[in-house]
Amino acid sequence: MAKAQRIAEAVREAMYARDHAAQGLGIEVVEIGPGSATLTMTVTKNMVNGHDILHGGLCFTLADTAFAYCCNSHNFNTVAHSCSITFTNAGKLGDVLTAEAVETYQKGRNGVTDVTVRNQDGAVIGMFRGNSRRIAGHVCDHPDFEVPPAKDRT
Repeated sequence: MAKAQRIAEAVREAMYARDHAAQGLGIEVVEIGPGSATLTMTVTKNMVNGHDILHGGLCFTLADTAFAYCCNSHNFNTVAHSCSITFTNAGKLGDVLTAEAVETYQKGRNGVTDVTVRNQDGAVIGMFRGNSRRIAGHVCDHPDFEVPPAKDRT
């Protein structure tokens, strides 16, 4: 296994252990790699709104969580500074949603990540774009992780 993959997996373990929101919503991190993450969530009764469809905020939460794991996968503490979502179809009770996040740009402290949320039939439920900012620190200690010299952090 490549060093970058080992770091991404260590980040997943460290973050998930502290991610009580994801755990409480039944969100699972099924795959992670450097600059990518795939998460799943099953739509439960408590996630359905007055229109008998998935509450948009919970679809956003799944996408935002995938965004977080993706942009932190390099082991630099990274947070959102802006994000948006377009809802394309309604999620329904019992749907198994999959959020696939891909880092489309990362330079210096700034990044852009796109997340697509699909149901079990492959229908796109939401399209999310997150802009990230690296802050001080690292997600976890890992023997493979080396902080690059300041001149190489672009």
